Amino acid sequence: MADQSTEFLYKYLNNASPTGFESTGQQIWLDYIRPYIDEQIVDVYGTAVGVINGGQDYKVVIEAHSDEISWFVNYISEEGYIHVRRNGGSDAAIAPSMRVNLHTAKGVVKGVFGWPAIHVRDVAKDQVPKVHELFIDVGATKKDEVFEMGIHVGTVVTFADGLDELNDRFYLGRALDNRMGGFMIAEVARMLHENGVKLPFTLYVVNAVQEEIGLRGAEMIARRLRPDLAICTDVTHDTQSPMYNKKEQGDLRCGNGPVICYGPAVQNNVRDMLIRVAEEKNIPFQRQAVSRSTGTDTDSFAYSTEGIASALISLPLKYMHTTVEMVHKEDVQNVIQLMYDVLLSLKGGEDYRYIR
Repeated sequence: MADQSTEFLYKYLNNASPTGFESTGQQIWLDYIRPYIDEQIVDVYGTAVGVINGGQDYKVVIEAHSDEISWFVNYISEEGYIHVRRNGGSDAAIAPSMRVNLHTAKGVVKGVFGWPAIHVRDVAKDQVPKVHELFIDVGATKKDEVFEMGIHVGTVVTFADGLDELNDRFYLGRALDNRMGGFMIAEVARMLHENGVKLPFTLYVVNAVQEEIGLRGAEMIARRLRPDLAICTDVTHDTQSPMYNKKEQGDLRCGNGPVICYGPAVQNNVRDMLIRVAEEKNIPFQRQAVSRSTGTDTDSFAYSTEGIASALISLPLKYMHTTVEMVHKEDVQNVIQLMYDVLLSLKGGEDYRYIR
Protein backbone atom coordinates (compact mmCIF):
# COMPACT_ATOMS: atom_id res chain seq x y z
CA MET A 1 0.00 0.00 0.00
CA ALA A 2 1.29 3.46 -0.89
CA ASP A 3 2.82 5.56 1.89
CA GLN A 4 0.19 8.29 1.59
CA SER A 5 -2.58 5.69 1.86
CA THR A 6 -1.10 4.19 5.01
CA GLU A 7 -0.61 7.63 6.57
CA PHE A 8 -4.22 8.51 5.83
CA LEU A 9 -5.49 5.19 7.18
CA TYR A 10 -3.80 5.67 10.56
CA LYS A 11 -4.73 9.33 10.84
CA TYR A 12 -8.36 8.65 9.93
CA LEU A 13 -8.83 5.54 12.09
CA ASN A 14 -7.10 7.03 15.13
CA ASN A 15 -9.35 10.07 15.10
CA ALA A 16 -12.55 9.81 17.14
CA SER A 17 -15.74 10.10 15.11
CA PRO A 18 -18.69 9.34 17.42
CA THR A 19 -22.18 9.33 16.00
CA GLY A 20 -23.42 12.90 15.71
CA PHE A 21 -19.90 14.31 16.20
CA GLU A 22 -18.17 13.18 13.01
CA SER A 23 -16.96 16.57 11.77
CA THR A 24 -13.23 16.23 12.52
CA GLY A 25 -13.05 12.82 10.89
CA GLN A 26 -15.00 14.07 7.91
CA GLN A 27 -12.52 16.92 7.48
CA ILE A 28 -9.62 14.44 7.53
CA TRP A 29 -11.43 12.33 4.93
CA LEU A 30 -12.21 15.29 2.65
CA ASP A 31 -8.67 16.64 2.90
CA TYR A 32 -7.38 13.29 1.65
CA ILE A 33 -9.75 12.83 -1.29
CA ARG A 34 -9.84 16.48 -2.41
CA PRO A 35 -7.04 16.04 -5.02
CA TYR A 36 -8.98 13.16 -6.54
CA ILE A 37 -12.42 14.77 -6.92
CA ASP A 38 -13.88 17.67 -8.87
CA GLU A 39 -16.06 19.14 -6.14
CA GLN A 40 -17.45 18.35 -2.71
CA ILE A 41 -20.82 18.40 -0.98
CA VAL A 42 -21.29 18.53 2.79
CA ASP A 43 -24.83 18.43 4.11
CA VAL A 44 -26.15 20.10 7.26
CA TYR A 45 -25.52 17.04 9.47
CA GLY A 46 -22.04 16.37 8.10
CA THR A 47 -22.32 13.69 5.45
CA ALA A 48 -19.41 14.34 3.07
CA VAL A 49 -19.51 13.65 -0.67
CA GLY A 50 -16.76 13.77 -3.26
CA VAL A 51 -18.12 14.43 -6.76
CA ILE A 52 -16.35 13.11 -9.84
CA ASN A 53 -17.50 14.12 -13.34
CA GLY A 54 -20.54 16.03 -12.12
CA GLY A 55 -23.52 17.00 -14.21
CA GLN A 56 -24.08 13.71 -16.04
CA ASP A 57 -27.53 12.23 -16.46
CA TYR A 58 -26.58 8.88 -14.93
CA LYS A 59 -25.46 9.00 -11.29
CA VAL A 60 -23.67 6.34 -9.25
CA VAL A 61 -22.87 6.24 -5.53
CA ILE A 62 -20.19 4.30 -3.68
CA GLU A 63 -20.81 4.67 0.03
CA ALA A 64 -19.58 3.95 3.55
CA HIS A 65 -20.44 5.41 6.94
CA SER A 66 -18.14 7.58 9.01
CA ASP A 67 -19.43 7.25 12.57
CA GLU A 68 -18.42 5.02 15.45
CA ILE A 69 -20.28 3.85 18.53
CA SER A 70 -19.70 5.83 21.72
CA TRP A 71 -21.26 6.92 25.01
CA PHE A 72 -22.94 10.05 26.37
CA VAL A 73 -22.41 11.40 29.86
CA ASN A 74 -25.85 11.00 31.46
CA TYR A 75 -25.35 11.67 35.17
CA ILE A 76 -22.56 12.96 37.44
CA SER A 77 -22.62 11.92 41.09
CA GLU A 78 -21.73 14.16 44.01
CA GLU A 79 -18.54 12.08 44.40
CA GLY A 80 -17.46 12.86 40.83
CA TYR A 81 -18.29 9.54 39.18
CA ILE A 82 -19.74 9.76 35.69
CA HIS A 83 -22.57 7.54 34.49
CA VAL A 84 -23.36 7.06 30.81
CA ARG A 85 -25.87 6.01 28.23
CA ARG A 86 -25.26 4.51 24.80
CA ASN A 87 -24.73 6.46 21.61
CA GLY A 88 -25.23 3.65 19.11
CA GLY A 89 -24.72 -0.02 19.87
CA SER A 90 -22.04 0.30 22.56
CA ASP A 91 -21.45 -2.89 24.51
CA ALA A 92 -21.60 -2.70 28.31
CA ALA A 93 -19.89 -6.09 28.57
CA ILE A 94 -16.54 -4.79 27.29
CA ALA A 95 -16.52 -1.44 29.09
CA PRO A 96 -15.18 -2.26 32.59
CA SER A 97 -11.46 -1.37 32.95
CA MET A 98 -11.32 0.28 29.51
CA ARG A 99 -9.61 3.65 29.04
CA VAL A 100 -11.75 6.39 27.51
CA ASN A 101 -11.54 9.89 26.10
CA LEU A 102 -14.16 12.45 27.05
CA HIS A 103 -14.45 15.07 24.32
CA THR A 104 -15.01 18.52 25.82
CA ALA A 105 -14.83 22.10 24.59
CA LYS A 106 -11.58 22.38 26.57
CA GLY A 107 -10.07 19.34 24.87
CA VAL A 108 -9.88 15.62 25.56
CA VAL A 109 -10.14 14.49 29.19
CA LYS A 110 -8.84 11.01 29.95
CA GLY A 111 -10.80 8.60 32.10
CA VAL A 112 -11.45 4.93 32.79
CA PHE A 113 -14.48 2.74 33.17
CA GLY A 114 -13.93 1.63 36.76
CA TRP A 115 -15.10 -1.73 38.13
CA PRO A 116 -15.01 -3.39 41.57
CA ALA A 117 -12.20 -5.89 42.12
CA ILE A 118 -12.93 -9.61 41.81
CA HIS A 119 -12.28 -9.96 45.55
CA VAL A 120 -15.41 -8.00 46.47
CA ARG A 121 -17.77 -9.44 43.90
CA ASP A 122 -19.79 -12.63 44.10
CA VAL A 123 -18.02 -14.38 41.22
CA ALA A 124 -20.51 -17.25 41.25
CA LYS A 125 -23.23 -14.75 40.37
CA ASP A 126 -21.13 -12.68 37.98
CA GLN A 127 -23.21 -11.28 35.17
CA VAL A 128 -22.65 -8.95 32.26
CA PRO A 129 -22.83 -5.39 33.63
CA LYS A 130 -25.83 -3.29 32.74
CA VAL A 131 -25.34 0.16 31.26
CA HIS A 132 -26.69 1.88 34.37
CA GLU A 133 -24.05 0.08 36.45
CA LEU A 134 -21.14 1.47 34.44
CA PHE A 135 -19.23 4.48 35.69
CA ILE A 136 -16.27 6.54 34.52
CA ASP A 137 -13.55 7.78 36.86
CA VAL A 138 -11.65 10.89 35.73
CA GLY A 139 -9.72 11.27 38.97
CA ALA A 140 -12.18 13.72 40.47
CA THR A 141 -13.46 13.58 44.04
CA LYS A 142 -16.53 15.76 43.64
CA LYS A 143 -18.97 16.92 41.01
CA ASP A 144 -17.58 20.46 40.77
CA GLU A 145 -14.17 19.10 39.71
CA VAL A 146 -15.83 17.24 36.86
CA PHE A 147 -17.58 20.42 35.72
CA GLU A 148 -14.30 22.34 35.89
CA MET A 149 -12.80 19.84 33.44
CA GLY A 150 -15.47 20.84 30.92
CA ILE A 151 -17.49 17.65 31.34
CA HIS A 152 -21.27 17.90 31.49
CA VAL A 153 -24.34 15.85 30.64
CA GLY A 154 -24.16 15.25 26.89
CA THR A 155 -20.36 15.09 26.71
CA VAL A 156 -19.46 12.32 24.29
CA VAL A 157 -17.10 9.50 25.30
CA THR A 158 -15.05 7.15 23.11
CA PHE A 159 -12.73 4.28 23.87
CA ALA A 160 -9.08 5.32 23.65
CA ASP A 161 -7.69 2.36 21.70
CA GLY A 162 -6.01 3.11 18.35
CA LEU A 163 -5.19 1.26 15.14
CA ASP A 164 -2.62 -1.52 15.23
CA GLU A 165 -1.62 -4.56 13.18
CA LEU A 166 -1.58 -8.23 14.11
CA ASN A 167 0.58 -10.98 12.61
CA ASP A 168 1.25 -8.83 9.50
CA ARG A 169 -2.18 -9.93 8.24
CA PHE A 170 -4.78 -8.02 10.19
CA TYR A 171 -5.65 -4.46 11.04
CA LEU A 172 -6.76 -4.25 14.66
CA GLY A 173 -8.56 -1.56 16.62
CA ARG A 174 -11.78 0.22 17.50
CA ALA A 175 -14.10 1.72 14.90
CA LEU A 176 -12.99 -0.34 11.92
CA ASP A 177 -16.78 -0.52 11.65
CA ASN A 178 -17.03 1.36 9.40
CA ARG A 179 -14.18 3.78 9.22
CA MET A 180 -12.37 1.18 7.15
CA GLY A 181 -15.18 1.62 4.63
CA GLY A 182 -14.42 5.34 4.43
CA PHE A 183 -10.80 4.47 3.76
CA MET A 184 -11.75 1.99 1.02
CA ILE A 185 -14.00 4.34 -0.93
CA ALA A 186 -11.36 7.08 -0.67
CA GLU A 187 -8.84 4.67 -2.16
CA VAL A 188 -11.20 3.99 -5.07
CA ALA A 189 -11.32 7.73 -5.77
CA ARG A 190 -7.52 7.88 -5.63
CA MET A 191 -7.13 4.97 -8.07
CA LEU A 192 -9.57 6.50 -10.54
CA HIS A 193 -7.63 9.76 -10.52
CA GLU A 194 -4.14 8.28 -10.66
CA ASN A 195 -5.09 5.91 -13.48
CA GLY A 196 -6.65 8.72 -15.51
CA VAL A 197 -10.08 7.08 -15.68
CA LYS A 198 -12.81 9.13 -17.35
CA LEU A 199 -16.15 7.81 -16.15
CA PRO A 200 -19.22 8.03 -18.41
CA PHE A 201 -21.39 9.03 -15.45
CA THR A 202 -21.30 11.16 -12.32
CA LEU A 203 -19.78 9.38 -9.34
CA TYR A 204 -20.62 10.39 -5.79
CA VAL A 205 -18.16 9.09 -3.19
CA VAL A 206 -20.31 9.26 -0.05
CA ASN A 207 -19.12 9.09 3.56
CA ALA A 208 -22.38 9.19 5.53
CA VAL A 209 -22.95 10.13 9.16
CA GLN A 210 -25.19 8.59 11.83
CA GLU A 211 -25.43 5.02 10.54
CA GLU A 212 -25.07 3.54 14.01
CA ILE A 213 -28.36 5.03 15.25
CA GLY A 214 -30.58 4.13 12.30
CA LEU A 215 -28.94 4.83 8.92
CA ARG A 216 -29.92 8.49 9.21
CA GLY A 217 -27.13 10.13 7.23
CA ALA A 218 -27.67 7.84 4.25
CA GLU A 219 -31.40 8.50 4.43
CA MET A 220 -30.83 12.24 4.05
CA ILE A 221 -28.15 12.14 1.35
CA ALA A 222 -29.96 9.55 -0.77
CA ARG A 223 -32.91 11.90 -1.10
CA ARG A 224 -30.60 14.76 -2.02
CA LEU A 225 -28.44 12.97 -4.60
CA ARG A 226 -31.14 10.69 -6.08
CA PRO A 227 -28.62 8.35 -7.75
CA ASP A 228 -29.51 5.64 -10.25
CA LEU A 229 -27.21 3.09 -8.62
CA ALA A 230 -25.71 2.72 -5.14
CA ILE A 231 -22.90 0.34 -4.14
CA CYS A 232 -22.57 0.43 -0.36
CA THR A 233 -19.86 -1.08 1.79
CA ASP A 234 -19.92 -1.94 5.47
CA VAL A 235 -18.65 -4.73 7.70
CA THR A 236 -20.15 -8.12 8.49
CA HIS A 237 -19.33 -10.82 11.02
CA ASP A 238 -16.46 -13.23 10.64
CA THR A 239 -18.11 -16.31 12.17
CA GLN A 240 -15.07 -18.53 12.70
CA SER A 241 -14.13 -17.66 16.29
CA PRO A 242 -15.79 -19.38 19.26
CA MET A 243 -19.38 -18.52 20.25
CA TYR A 244 -20.62 -17.89 16.69
CA ASN A 245 -23.33 -20.14 15.26
CA LYS A 246 -22.64 -20.67 11.56
CA LYS A 247 -26.10 -22.16 11.03
CA GLU A 248 -27.61 -18.87 12.15
CA GLN A 249 -25.01 -16.33 11.08
CA GLY A 250 -23.45 -17.91 8.01
CA ASP A 251 -19.98 -19.30 7.30
CA LEU A 252 -17.83 -16.23 6.70
CA ARG A 253 -14.10 -15.86 7.19
CA CYS A 254 -11.62 -13.02 7.22
CA GLY A 255 -9.15 -13.50 4.36
CA ASN A 256 -11.62 -15.22 2.03
CA GLY A 257 -12.60 -12.05 0.22
CA PRO A 258 -15.42 -9.49 0.11
CA VAL A 259 -18.92 -10.63 1.09
CA ILE A 260 -21.72 -10.10 -1.42
CA CYS A 261 -25.13 -9.91 0.19
CA TYR A 262 -28.45 -11.51 -0.77
CA GLY A 263 -31.61 -9.94 0.64
CA PRO A 264 -34.74 -7.94 -0.23
CA ALA A 265 -32.99 -4.54 -0.17
CA VAL A 266 -30.30 -5.81 -2.53
CA GLN A 267 -31.38 -5.42 -6.15
CA ASN A 268 -30.80 -8.83 -7.70
CA ASN A 269 -29.51 -7.64 -11.06
CA VAL A 270 -27.01 -5.32 -9.38
CA ARG A 271 -25.87 -8.13 -7.10
CA ASP A 272 -25.40 -10.44 -10.08
CA MET A 273 -23.36 -7.73 -11.79
CA LEU A 274 -21.03 -7.55 -8.77
CA ILE A 275 -20.58 -11.31 -8.87
CA ARG A 276 -19.90 -11.28 -12.60
CA VAL A 277 -17.21 -8.63 -12.22
CA ALA A 278 -15.62 -10.46 -9.29
CA GLU A 279 -15.48 -13.69 -11.30
CA GLU A 280 -14.13 -11.98 -14.43
CA LYS A 281 -11.39 -10.24 -12.42
CA ASN A 282 -10.60 -13.30 -10.27
CA ILE A 283 -11.43 -11.46 -7.06
CA PRO A 284 -12.33 -13.94 -4.30
CA PHE A 285 -15.71 -13.37 -2.70
CA GLN A 286 -18.14 -14.89 -0.23
CA ARG A 287 -21.94 -14.90 -0.10
CA GLN A 288 -24.23 -13.93 2.72
CA ALA A 289 -28.02 -14.08 3.10
CA VAL A 290 -29.98 -11.66 5.28
CA SER A 291 -33.63 -11.72 6.25
CA ARG A 292 -35.68 -8.53 6.32
CA SER A 293 -32.89 -5.97 5.99
CA THR A 294 -29.14 -5.69 5.62
CA GLY A 295 -28.88 -3.46 8.69
CA THR A 296 -26.62 -1.14 6.68
CA ASP A 297 -26.99 2.09 4.72
CA THR A 298 -27.91 -0.09 1.74
CA ASP A 299 -31.45 -0.17 3.15
CA SER A 300 -31.73 3.62 3.19
CA PHE A 301 -30.56 3.93 -0.41
CA ALA A 302 -32.69 1.04 -1.66
CA TYR A 303 -35.94 2.44 -0.28
CA SER A 304 -35.29 6.13 -0.88
CA THR A 305 -37.15 8.28 -3.41
CA GLU A 306 -38.80 5.97 -5.96
CA GLY A 307 -36.31 3.22 -5.17
CA ILE A 308 -32.58 3.16 -5.96
CA ALA A 309 -30.93 0.05 -7.40
CA SER A 310 -28.59 -0.87 -4.53
CA ALA A 311 -26.20 -3.58 -3.46
CA LEU A 312 -23.86 -4.29 -0.57
CA ILE A 313 -20.22 -5.35 -0.50
CA SER A 314 -19.24 -6.26 3.05
CA LEU A 315 -15.84 -6.52 4.70
CA PRO A 316 -15.62 -9.54 7.04
CA LEU A 317 -14.68 -8.39 10.54
CA LYS A 318 -13.97 -10.09 13.86
CA TYR A 319 -15.33 -8.88 17.21
CA MET A 320 -17.72 -6.17 16.00
CA HIS A 321 -18.42 -3.26 18.35
CA THR A 322 -15.38 -3.96 20.51
CA THR A 323 -12.01 -2.22 20.75
CA VAL A 324 -10.29 -5.17 19.06
CA GLU A 325 -12.15 -5.32 15.76
CA MET A 326 -10.04 -7.12 13.16
CA VAL A 327 -10.07 -7.16 9.34
CA HIS A 328 -7.73 -8.96 6.96
CA LYS A 329 -5.49 -6.72 4.86
CA GLU A 330 -6.16 -8.75 1.71
CA ASP A 331 -9.92 -8.36 2.15
CA VAL A 332 -9.49 -4.57 2.38
CA GLN A 333 -7.57 -4.52 -0.89
CA ASN A 334 -10.03 -6.85 -2.58
CA VAL A 335 -13.03 -4.71 -1.61
CA ILE A 336 -11.25 -1.68 -3.05
CA GLN A 337 -10.41 -3.56 -6.23
CA LEU A 338 -13.94 -4.92 -6.65
CA MET A 339 -15.54 -1.48 -6.30
CA TYR A 340 -12.99 -0.02 -8.71
CA ASP A 341 -13.57 -2.76 -11.32
CA VAL A 342 -17.34 -2.46 -10.97
CA LEU A 343 -17.14 1.26 -11.75
CA LEU A 344 -14.95 0.57 -14.78
CA SER A 345 -17.47 -1.97 -16.05
CA LEU A 346 -20.37 0.51 -16.08
CA LYS A 347 -21.31 2.26 -19.30
CA GLY A 348 -23.73 4.73 -17.73
CA GLY A 349 -27.44 4.37 -18.33
CA GLU A 350 -27.77 0.79 -17.05
CA ASP A 351 -31.36 -0.22 -16.37
CA TYR A 352 -31.62 -2.86 -13.65
CA ARG A 353 -35.39 -3.31 -13.70
CA TYR A 354 -36.64 -6.89 -13.85
CA ILE A 355 -39.55 -6.13 -16.20
CA ARG A 356 -39.46 -3.57 -19.00
